[in-house]
Amino acid sequence: MTRPLDPIAYRELLNAALPDTTDADTAVPTPTTLFTPDTHRVALSPDVSVVRGGRGTGKTVWFSVMLDPQLREVAAESYRMPQVRKIDPVPGFGAKLDPDRYPGWRVMERLLEIQTRPEQIWDAVLVTALDCSEITGTSWEEKAEWVRRNPEARERILHERDLKAGHDGRIVLLLFDALDRLHPCRRTADTLATGILKLALDLRLGTRNLRAKVFIRPDMLSSVERRFPDASKLMGNAADLTWTQTNLYGLLFHRLGNAASVRAAQFRDSFPDGKRSDAQTEQGKPLFVPPPRIITDQKTQKPIFEQLAGPYMGAGHRKGHTYTWLPNHLVDGLGEVSPRSFLSALRVALSTTTNDHNGHPFALHYQGIRRGVQEASRIRVEEIAEDIPWVRTTVRALEGLQVPAEVRDIEQRWLDKKLVDSLRRSIGDPGASAPEQDAETGEKDIRVGPRDPGDARALIEELKELGIMRTRADGRLDLPDVYRVAFGLGRRGGIPSLPRP
Repeated sequence: MTRPLDPIAYRELLNAALPDTTDADTAVPTPTTLFTPDTHRVALSPDVSVVRGGRGTGKTVWFSVMLDPQLREVAAESYRMPQVRKIDPVPGFGAKLDPDRYPGWRVMERLLEIQTRPEQIWDAVLVTALDCSEITGTSWEEKAEWVRRNPEARERILHERDLKAGHDGRIVLLLFDALDRLHPCRRTADTLATGILKLALDLRLGTRNLRAKVFIRPDMLSSVERRFPDASKLMGNAADLTWTQTNLYGLLFHRLGNAASVRAAQFRDSFPDGKRSDAQTEQGKPLFVPPPRIITDQKTQKPIFEQLAGPYMGAGHRKGHTYTWLPNHLVDGLGEVSPRSFLSALRVALSTTTNDHNGHPFALHYQGIRRGVQEASRIRVEEIAEDIPWVRTTVRALEGLQVPAEVRDIEQRWLDKKLVDSLRRSIGDPGASAPEQDAETGEKDIRVGPRDPGDARALIEELKELGIMRTRADGRLDLPDVYRVAFGLGRRGGIPSLPRP
């Protein structure tokens, strides 16, 4: 390697490379930012119908990539997957409004009110994607009614398009993302998502060249599987969007090498074995492809990151090594780290260092990294509260508790806080009193509750399934820092929890 950049130059490079926002819907992927971790390769296969991934793991990124010819080519080249070039993608549902391709939630609510079955809604989306002339220019209510009245015509359309795609060597791929946006009511969203998986299974079993790919959160998939047992037939080749420690640092180094900064060239020059892709950055320059050793090998990555952040999280090794400390404090109870959390923590670390430790001999100060983890925890808790509101209610009842904690102490705290009654009221349990307004959000409906709100052990198991809790070797329950800090639980010698706003 050539001489590393000085701290000021590295800060300039980090500022250009790190995203300003943590919102995936506004962070549209580009050739510069698109990173292709080895663990995600299988998710792009046209034969993979279900792609599981939590918040911030890349579902919307890959949804967007599959729809964009330039990004699809970058992925096909990187993964050496020529079959990706043979895809004819069509959006079946996504976060953005696209009324000519699929109905929004208000339209779907109206369709459900007039007794339209979810399967009919998605059949209407399918035949629209296949350019059915009989329904061109009609309303979604008319499209769904046409599907209901013309099952034979529907089958003929699918059969003919299937044969044509096969003759042309193509795969028509209907893509579904942002399933939490299907409807504000989680129960209704789950019902609609069940219809999507039924469609995906029908296409898989009944055609050769028509496929659906569904990007879905694990918790929603679990709810859907309980409604639709045949979903298990799609699970045999389902893919998971997971991120290893080397993947995370590979993402960082990819962004550093392709950043819109003069410092990026100096960073690239450190790796003469890096390649130039046929794809181009937004500046019209060849895309830098980091050599495998800096995206897959910990021994190579560690000294590179130490050039940015120093070796230790304090005066010596007893405080922890920066390379392992950061991902270890962002990992959830399932051992997974969101790249969104990783990049947002680095962005806060950079800002904190620039403002409070500008003379530090490294680009990132360890106190800035600690502050970054606190901010990542706040964002993660906001996300889980939005996705699964009952989790917020349940864990907030433990605020002030020290973890790890004995199971009996957690059960007693929930009993003292009358959590069971709060959860039952929130989900409209007929055996409980009237729903109460949530003190934090003002909402009266928690949308969906735990499977068994009256059983503390079942609550613990469900929180463990979600990665919110984990059991230590001694049997005590713990919360990983990515949740503990913002939920207001303490840990002896750990990162301080954030004060409740």
